[in-house]
Amino acid sequence: MMHQQKGKKILIYFFIFLIVGSINNTALTKIKFETIKSIQISGLNQKQNISLLESIKELDLKNIFFLNGKEISKIISSNSLVENYEIFKKYPYALDIKIERTDFLAKINNNGKIFLIGKNGKLSDLKFSDKELPFIFGKPRIDEFIKFTNIIEESKLSLNQVKNLYFFPSKRWDLKLKNNLILKLSKKHTKLSLDQALEIINDDNFNDIKVVDARIKNQIILND
Repeated sequence: MMHQQKGKKILIYFFIFLIVGSINNTALTKIKFETIKSIQISGLNQKQNISLLESIKELDLKNIFFLNGKEISKIISSNSLVENYEIFKKYPYALDIKIERTDFLAKINNNGKIFLIGKNGKLSDLKFSDKELPFIFGKPRIDEFIKFTNIIEESKLSLNQVKNLYFFPSKRWDLKLKNNLILKLSKKHTKLSLDQALEIINDDNFNDIKVVDARIKNQIILND
């Protein structure tokens, strides 16, 4: 898609060059390119799309041929709901902006207020989702949490099975599942300890276990 857009842009510039090259300086001063008249935004809900559109319209966008997309990108990227986006130029005077909305992973208390943590690593107001999400106790950096969720995704556990996450100053994690089972994980061998703990809880012989302690490498301690 990006190569096609670049190809179209080159052809249009070449066309402009031919026009400009075939007229005299007096005629050149009379050429006026159409300003951008239409901007379509999709991917968020109607209210959020409109809010983003209003912010973009405040920019002096001028015409599409010499559009500097950095200012638009800055506005879109600053929106905490945006995971990815693409800006398509529809010549001669329209823009089509397609947005991929981020998925929310958990809730966290930040300076006394509860926020949603998006997969994009940004904090959003709680009002943007009524989905049941796990709660984080402790004060991890957002990138530390995202890294930990990647470990969970690579395991046989789903984040949807998690009720609470506990982050300790030592940078170690515990999980409390929705069935109230607690998994104590290793700091240095987080993925290994999670995989080993899951092997235990998926064994029908350990149905009454309440705590699986996998903090020591290759050692599991069970408490019922």
